[in-house]
Amino acid sequence: MYLYHYGLNQLPFTITPNTQFYCELKSHDQAAKVVLTALNTGEGFIKVTGEVGTGKTLLCRRLLEEIPDYFYTAYVPDSYLSPDQLRRAVAQELGVDTAAVESEHQLARALQERLLEISQSERAVVLIVDEAQALPEDSLEALRLLSNLETESRKLLHIILVGQPELDERLAQHNFRQLRQRISFSHRLTAMNARETAQYIGHRMRIAGYKGEPIFSAGLVSALYESSRGIPRLVNVLAHKMLLLAYGEGRKKLSHKDLKLATKDTADTRYRSPVVRLMIWTLLLVLVGASALLGLTFEHPAWPWNSVA
Repeated sequence: MYLYHYGLNQLPFTITPNTQFYCELKSHDQAAKVVLTALNTGEGFIKVTGEVGTGKTLLCRRLLEEIPDYFYTAYVPDSYLSPDQLRRAVAQELGVDTAAVESEHQLARALQERLLEISQSERAVVLIVDEAQALPEDSLEALRLLSNLETESRKLLHIILVGQPELDERLAQHNFRQLRQRISFSHRLTAMNARETAQYIGHRMRIAGYKGEPIFSAGLVSALYESSRGIPRLVNVLAHKMLLLAYGEGRKKLSHKDLKLATKDTADTRYRSPVVRLMIWTLLLVLVGASALLGLTFEHPAWPWNSVA
């Protein structure tokens, strides 16, 4: 495609989760620390939520690599499963021969025996369930029942639920109060800020093999951040399309026109021209100056000077 044109070894902005491109973002680092702390204290349920495109699946893959070896990890990426399908998926991840199991009762027994076997080897099982907001109601209950399995001293199974904010809405329902009360550690992934967006773009370009002068100018990165709202997946989509557009015209330097065309072709993004952005920031600065002179305080959650002390 455009690899040779930009001197790249691989595509820098694919939307496929790839831990090789993992960037040390504050929200992701905090999520990993929360999970590892919870596991080390023996907690049964842990929850991580985040909006679409904030890197939840990439976080899952990072956790699978970073969870200490004394934990036996299992991963269920497709959570739209019935209770029986879910138990079978977990059993298969743990090495149980499910083909030899005929009934649900036998499956539950085989799963429990396997968990006990792993526990006797001084290890505990960590189950990561991605897209957990899609779990059917009875499958969520099946997970809760699985978490009941324990010895006199510790849990046999630790469960990490990773999903969209809809997971919080579901767990807030009255019939999920038992499961909700078992979740002792939670974290909410957030989008990148402007500084992290610049760091993210530069990091992915370097990992992809780029060694020249930056082709995303500071102003363009700022505009790209606003267009994508700092959501990693949208940053990837827009940056990839911009590189394609410049490549098609034989250019290596990207422009605001490239970003404008990319946003026009990408859902959930918007474009503001540099002139409009300058007018907005000038107006905000005027308001700040006026408020200082008049002794007034303007408060709005979207304004950059409002922060929690």
